[in-house]
Amino acid sequence: MFIQTETTPNPATLKFIPGSAVMGDGTADFPDAEAGAHSPLARRLFAIPEVERVFFGGDFVTVTKRDGENNDWRHLKPVILGAIMEHFTKALPLFDAGAEVTAEAETVYEGEDGEIVAQIKELLDTRVRPAVANDGGDIIFKGFDSGSGTVFLHLQGSCAGCPSSTITLKNGIENMLRHYVPEVSGVEAV
Repeated sequence: MFIQTETTPNPATLKFIPGSAVMGDGTADFPDAEAGAHSPLARRLFAIPEVERVFFGGDFVTVTKRDGENNDWRHLKPVILGAIMEHFTKALPLFDAGAEVTAEAETVYEGEDGEIVAQIKELLDTRVRPAVANDGGDIIFKGFDSGSGTVFLHLQGSCAGCPSSTITLKNGIENMLRHYVPEVSGVEAV
């Protein structure tokens, strides 16, 4: 088994591509070991003391390391590669049997707000999320305040804590949404 690695815009995060489906559909973000307790792979990765965050995408895993002078990717990468390789070569499940991976309930928008939110989600799904997935992350729509025109987004994977995420939100996503959806006046991360 050959696992590719790619750098991401976040220097604390590496993207690992095992050459097979990881999540298939959807994503799973584990900001800490407690959140990853129901996933054998996440538990194995969090057992490495320098690992701070784990994210599963459709066909990749991103791992974020803790800050520290001894947390060099040259030393961490082989250990992480070994954990991922062992998981996939043994064909272990991604989640424990009986573990429920639940999605948050989405707010339902109706009328004019519903049409605006549908446009926003369409733009995010077709133009933003594929590009962000290439960088080892995901952006999730969390809400729209029609009074202020603010779109609320949640950054996951390599995007969470990325030094360039504010620039991406303001210069990229906000400008694009404001161009296509005049009702949008701003974007905020939650």
